[in-house]
Amino acid sequence: MSNSRIAAVDVGNDSLKGIYGKLESDLYIPNVIARDIEDRPVIGIEELDTKDPLDGIHIRVHSPALQDNNAIYRVGNLATTSDNPTELDPGSAKSEEDQTLIMLFASLALDAVDEKNTANFKNQNGVIDANYTLGTGLPLREVKEGKDVGYRSRLLGSVHQVEFLVTPKHQGKKVNIKFDEVKVYPEGFAAYINLVMDNDLNIINKDLIDKRILIQDIGGLSTDIAVIKNRNVDDDKAQGFNIGVAESLELIREEIRSKHGVELDSRRDVVDIITKKNDRNHIMVRGSRTSVHDITDRILLELAKKQYRHLRNVWQKNSQTEICYFVGGGSIVLKDYLKTLNNNLDGYNIDFFEDEKESIWMMSNAYYKLISDYNRKLKKESSKEKKEEKHKVKN
Repeated sequence: MSNSRIAAVDVGNDSLKGIYGKLESDLYIPNVIARDIEDRPVIGIEELDTKDPLDGIHIRVHSPALQDNNAIYRVGNLATTSDNPTELDPGSAKSEEDQTLIMLFASLALDAVDEKNTANFKNQNGVIDANYTLGTGLPLREVKEGKDVGYRSRLLGSVHQVEFLVTPKHQGKKVNIKFDEVKVYPEGFAAYINLVMDNDLNIINKDLIDKRILIQDIGGLSTDIAVIKNRNVDDDKAQGFNIGVAESLELIREEIRSKHGVELDSRRDVVDIITKKNDRNHIMVRGSRTSVHDITDRILLELAKKQYRHLRNVWQKNSQTEICYFVGGGSIVLKDYLKTLNNNLDGYNIDFFEDEKESIWMMSNAYYKLISDYNRKLKKESSKEKKEEKHKVKN
């Protein structure tokens, strides 16, 4: 049997962030897919072997876990340029959408076919058998509803095959993905792990360990507020809300289209306009630099007010809270608005991660720490059992 490789994958509404092996590989793929045909037309220059496979992910996915089995998709950057891209809808459950699985399988298959990693797996005639031990997560709301159980069993019970079609460097390769173990963590708890522990699960933030903390994780489709006390997530007090930044990003995209006649490919483009270092909140209209501040400010301030209301309500019920950390991609988009509201209103003790990369990769880093720890314990137990077996045989 081939070795099982660790994978820690956060399928966020905006993008997938994955870490594979011993931190040696990571992947960032926009969470956009589009149905496609087998022989997609290729524009001459695109298929040069120097092209990054991430810009041309074109796959057929076969898995009994999918509602729509054996379909062909463009994934990530390639899907954003398609006529029919789909992004996850507000109100949908991450654990029940084919799109979540397609993104997950595509990322694992890309890891498995990467030349640096192929030695980890059995490879016969271009078919790679890839075994993974997966750490991933779902919104708190879905875990509280027990949806993690079904999600985990759909992944564990089957072989999931990804076939690369017109993908640079990987055309014709197939990957059979099997999971030796799948751990599904609630997203708020994962954020806490990341705050207080390093990659070897040593405590790095001693002053936080015994504090009462809120962690407000603003995603694309949902917001989780984890309530941490006595080093644990208080499941009863923790709350999940069906509100993220996706709907507001869609509104901004729609208004830019109707007011300026500019078509943006995806929500990712809207995020870039809002968060880029230079020229923030500006777009090009027929070659002229044009401000869209009026649109972004109005829509994002409205959302920030709703998020602030959630913070206020949860804090009231947990009055001895000492600090609230805002995490997740949505908190980067709303940071300035939330800070302004807080300064003008209640003045809670709130904090953000100034390092945007750290905030974006927080979940996958946490899953990596948790699944590595699980793996270490498993190996320890297995070597202990082997020693005991040897001892029995000797005697």
